[in-house]
Amino acid sequence: MGGIPWTEPIANEFGWMVKFGMSSMQAIKSATSGAAELLNMKGELGVIAPGAYADIVAVRGDPLANIDALKDVSFVMKDGAVFQQK
Repeated sequence: MGGIPWTEPIANEFGWMVKFGMSSMQAIKSATSGAAELLNMKGELGVIAPGAYADIVAVRGDPLANIDALKDVSFVMKDGAVFQQK
């Protein structure tokens, strides 16, 4: 996605993608499994599966019902270790 100031939080991109016609799931997939496919790393990135690089973010709301829930990350796990927790 382009056309937004680089000073905006990256999570704002999801709202714009939904505003311009993507479903919430399509927007989320564009940053996960879709991005992995573009990088030729399908099954390694963008999925939670055995042997994959499973970095996880958790939000308090349902991003499928309200994509802006992705702006309020409460938990980040990277390489199996908690990196951030609110």
